[in-house]
Amino acid sequence: MAGYCNKILRVNLSNQTSSEETLDPKMCLDFLGGRGFGIKMFYDEVAPGVDALGPENKMMFFAGPLAGTQAQSFGRWKVFFKSPLTGGHFRSSGGGYFASEMKFAGYDGIIIEGKSEKPVYLWIKDGKCRFRDADYLTGLNCSDTHTLIREELKDMRIRVACIGVGGENQVKYAGIFSDRRTAARGGGGAVMGAKNLKAIAIRGETKVPLADPDGFREAVRRQMDHYRGDPHFQSFPNRGTQNPEFTLGLGMFPSKNFQEGFIPNWETIEGANFAPWRERHYACHNCMIHCGQLTKVRGSSAYVGHWSEGPEYETIWGFTGPIMNNDVGLTVAADHLCDELGIDTISAAVTIGMAYEMYDKGLITKEDTGGLELTWGSHTPILPLLNMIATRQGIGDLLAEGTRIIAERTGQGTAHYAIHVKGLELPAYDPRGAKAHGLNLMTQGIGADHNSGYAPQEIFGSPYHGQILDRFAVEGKGALTKRNQDLTAIHDACIMCSFPSILFFEDNLVMLGDLLTGATGIKEFSDGDYLWQVGERIFNLERMYNVREGFGRKDDVMPGRITQETLPAGPSAGITFEAEELLDDYYHARGWDLVTGVPSADKLRSLGLDYAVQ
Repeated sequence: MAGYCNKILRVNLSNQTSSEETLDPKMCLDFLGGRGFGIKMFYDEVAPGVDALGPENKMMFFAGPLAGTQAQSFGRWKVFFKSPLTGGHFRSSGGGYFASEMKFAGYDGIIIEGKSEKPVYLWIKDGKCRFRDADYLTGLNCSDTHTLIREELKDMRIRVACIGVGGENQVKYAGIFSDRRTAARGGGGAVMGAKNLKAIAIRGETKVPLADPDGFREAVRRQMDHYRGDPHFQSFPNRGTQNPEFTLGLGMFPSKNFQEGFIPNWETIEGANFAPWRERHYACHNCMIHCGQLTKVRGSSAYVGHWSEGPEYETIWGFTGPIMNNDVGLTVAADHLCDELGIDTISAAVTIGMAYEMYDKGLITKEDTGGLELTWGSHTPILPLLNMIATRQGIGDLLAEGTRIIAERTGQGTAHYAIHVKGLELPAYDPRGAKAHGLNLMTQGIGADHNSGYAPQEIFGSPYHGQILDRFAVEGKGALTKRNQDLTAIHDACIMCSFPSILFFEDNLVMLGDLLTGATGIKEFSDGDYLWQVGERIFNLERMYNVREGFGRKDDVMPGRITQETLPAGPSAGITFEAEELLDDYYHARGWDLVTGVPSADKLRSLGLDYAVQ
């Protein structure tokens, strides 16, 4: 099949062997690629009850069918694993050049099994997988790991996906880092660390075959014209997502550990403040958006001279709102440090926000924190805390577990300060200010992931069926959330970047279908209704994996603070989150049992998922 490499590399770390498998054409037809391949193979191969940090857990890296082609914004990869943070299936997504290089090396995916006796990294080139000693890389940050592997192999064009010390120490929210992009959420870095796998290095020169080169080139040309004609396009090269004023203006910028919806003097953290610090922008493979920002702190900040790739919106929020900090220089310094240590900025920031509140309530003291004073507005403890988390030193050993486990271990009512869904910390959108957006966070199988069902209809006022929605309304938000989630599943099967999928492809499956059929020759992909079914199939199989692990309605729960407290001030003041009413509406739209949250047998059979019926 064109578009695909038609090969998957399977690697066993325990006995240091590898083999190649032929891609299943039916899986391509039913699940398209990327996220679809990941959940189908994970469902088939990873039994329920597996220890997330044990050798029986598997890691599955996939590129999409359009990676490595001239199609724009598809140079992303996904990694699948059972999460040590949530206990369910997980998928995390990274950008850069790693996905395209995987295709150039001749593979649609790489499956990692077992555990190495000692630290290793994989070197994949010319159809061969070699196991290289990684003892000398142990304890190194992510940048140095990239550099030393390339120097050792004498090729600076090698693409590397690696972990930092956070992954080596199995921080529950450690990520996997490739160049300046990261698959950060859910603890994939901890799973790699548990397997003694420091990195994957890959290099290839194979061209991705196309079924209809002329038709594909025409589809790409129309895609690029579409990008150029959209007014949102210009903002990404200039600002990336350095625009916290969107949620600040809505009063849903989570602050003081989600007690409030904005911070005092919030104009000091608007995106315009980053403009004098921007050095240049750059892009992932074959993406004309160029959203990456290289930022260096200048001026009066306490962090002059620090730099990072970014920070993007989530990280700007993470090191301002949760702790009530106004020094945006900290966001740059913390962003870079998290990337080097190999930990997720969102979970790290929310966990630290919880620690600040525990300190404020007298539940932890300076003796517990090693002398750090975690007072609201103080930014000086943050960098030391991040280092303590990554190395599991002092209180960092507890904070490395994430908010849910912190609450379980400390008690004393701290569960109320643990802001997570299914163990995954909430991102930078207070659910009380946008009901469909919050409903998505509550019902995602991987926990509170905003990118898997983003609601631009509420956040940006994008029209829905020709109307502007009331973001506070409950009625109809179940069907809207289902739609957003299924659409994202389609894009994730192609592994398209979230930014254009949210802003440019809201209703444009025709363009996506033309790209897919031009690349693969599979005519079904040109049918929008068929793609919608693929998206719904993926989402329901993900649900059934978690059902098999014991998940259900009891786990689709929003933090008590969100459902029991209203925001005290701002444009979202006085609003709560009607979790049960929204959940009933959502289950009804999905065709899931209202009591258990399990997809009905009829729903599963209608999607060709007979084998998942329980």
